[in-house]
Amino acid sequence: MSHDPETNSGAHEVRVPFELSDKTLLHNKCYVDGQWCSSLSNNSFAIDDPGSGTHWATCPNCIPEDVDNAVQTAHAAFQLYSRTNPRKRAQLLSAWYQLILSAKDDLAKILVYETGKPLSEAYGEIDYGASFTWWFAGEADRIRGSTLVAAADNRRTVTIKQPIGVAVALVPWNFPIALVLRKVSAALAAGCTIVVKPSPETPMTALCLADLATRAGFPKGAFNVLTTSLENTPAVAQALCVHPLVKKVTFTGSTRVGKIIARLCADNLKKSTCELGGNCPLICFADADLDVAIDQLFALKWRHAGQACITANRVYVERAIYDDFVERILSRTKTLVVGHGLDPDTTMGPVTVERSLGRLEGLVSDAVGKGAKIVLGTGTRLQKGEANDLTKGFYMKPTILVDMTDDMIMTHEEVFGPVLGIYSFDTEQEITNRANATPFGLASYVFTENTHRIWRMMENLEAGMIGVNVGNSSAAEAPFGGMKDSGWGKESGKDVAIDEYLISKTCTMMIKDHF
Repeated sequence: MSHDPETNSGAHEVRVPFELSDKTLLHNKCYVDGQWCSSLSNNSFAIDDPGSGTHWATCPNCIPEDVDNAVQTAHAAFQLYSRTNPRKRAQLLSAWYQLILSAKDDLAKILVYETGKPLSEAYGEIDYGASFTWWFAGEADRIRGSTLVAAADNRRTVTIKQPIGVAVALVPWNFPIALVLRKVSAALAAGCTIVVKPSPETPMTALCLADLATRAGFPKGAFNVLTTSLENTPAVAQALCVHPLVKKVTFTGSTRVGKIIARLCADNLKKSTCELGGNCPLICFADADLDVAIDQLFALKWRHAGQACITANRVYVERAIYDDFVERILSRTKTLVVGHGLDPDTTMGPVTVERSLGRLEGLVSDAVGKGAKIVLGTGTRLQKGEANDLTKGFYMKPTILVDMTDDMIMTHEEVFGPVLGIYSFDTEQEITNRANATPFGLASYVFTENTHRIWRMMENLEAGMIGVNVGNSSAAEAPFGGMKDSGWGKESGKDVAIDEYLISKTCTMMIKDHF
């Protein structure tokens, strides 16, 4: 790392196309050991505004040689921070939480320019993300071991839990504030320090959060951030995963990359949490409350233009209500206004990554070629003259297809965009088998008023999270994570999430049985 004395003092030269209340919040340098610094490569990469397709900032393009300093400083900070009283850690997290909320207006604007999501959704993500900081402030005070009854008369056994060491967080671009806060808050609550490698598309908000953590009182080196380009991401991520001082890796992203991360961690016996791809079914039975089902699907599917791992990827509707269901979701979806995230009229923004458009077009083309019908949208990127000529951004109008079948690629791959395919089914057994016919198992959604069916579906669907008459069950108090190819480990929730950053020790003592 090469250090810039000017930026170490807090000054920066980021010119942005929006106004910030706190102009000292936004930086375009890496953050290591409490200092703003460049990469040893002396190179940078550009960050695009998905709403206009224009560059608006740059960040250091880190290389593997930058990793050691970030991890070493985090390890040095761990030696002291891991001994911090849990109550003190809780107080630091609470102070950080308040600073995040105070900076909400600025963070929301930056988030819009990183991800493209509408401003209202950006505010929602900040509130959701901050809820994890609030939650883990409470969890920090509640880390406890146990006292065991020994089988031998002259023995006593206790367990203690201690922070595992330096953690690494590899974070995707779709919810960069929420996922940084979910991972980092748990690590800091446990007494670990952490190095974050944000996505190349969304590094600025991670840098802001690290700055706010230092302002809250966390020691230098407790929360380091390395930025890097898409091209350098594999090499930098690998260097972080195999570094001998890193003891825990948390990753959110695709199953393909997650398996690579898991192998790297397994080779070095590192603890890992992997929240990976989804192919989430939403099942609507004929006895469901359709008003509730449509409301929940609308919010679940079109939030952030469909770019969420837990969004409805396959929508299955019982044949008796199929036509009514399609008519209702069509009518509701037509109310969406596509545009730039800072436009107050916008209710759906662009996709974050331009390369997603070509993949989405391919999915739609495959489905139509196999018999599906487009009943809304075109399944193609916006052409000149459409939607106030937003063709310079990464836009696709919401697209709905009907008469979907299980041989289409959309059935088996994560859509991750504003394209919705609707399937029909006849029986509960049939749809249970079809819903489970995927290597993924992140989330499933069921809409029905039949209590017997609710229990059967909860037990029979192969997913780590089940939403019953609700389209989003993610919350700080609830364990978040999947099964099968959707990963392992849990983030958030009582005990389980913070345990991912702790090591348990068993202490057995012999006592004399006489005075």
